[in-house]
Amino acid sequence: MNNRIPPPVIGLLTAFLMWFAANSVPQAAFSVPGQMVLAAVLAAAGLAIELVAVAAFIRARTTVNPLVPERASELVTDGLYRISRNPMYLGMALLLAGWGMWLGNGASLLGIAVFVLYITRFQIMPEEAALAARFGPQFAAYRAKVRRWI
Repeated sequence: MNNRIPPPVIGLLTAFLMWFAANSVPQAAFSVPGQMVLAAVLAAAGLAIELVAVAAFIRARTTVNPLVPERASELVTDGLYRISRNPMYLGMALLLAGWGMWLGNGASLLGIAVFVLYITRFQIMPEEAALAARFGPQFAAYRAKVRRWI
């Protein structure tokens, strides 16, 4: 694995950077009707997706630890995993989108793109390589059928 930083830590670091950007570039502030409601809806959707995705791994009795995908005992392909190969990271991105909306600053929203690019390169791609090695044709067929994000 290329990444030894747990993805939730990356998410928290990104949230901090988003806050820092919002405070560093106040001229990028914005306000839209229903902004706080939208922030809450995005965050709630992200949390719900993460919880459902983790529950699927627990039901399959496979590791939830993203730093050791080679320990996966089962390839989870049902539920949310029929729509996205990475609903846990999708949930984190939605949580960050809710945070960015709550911050109300365009500069902070760039953090979502940074998170997606970083997590894709340093977490998802190594995970997929480990899953391909572990599950071979089964993972190849799954990857061909289901998108990485949505």
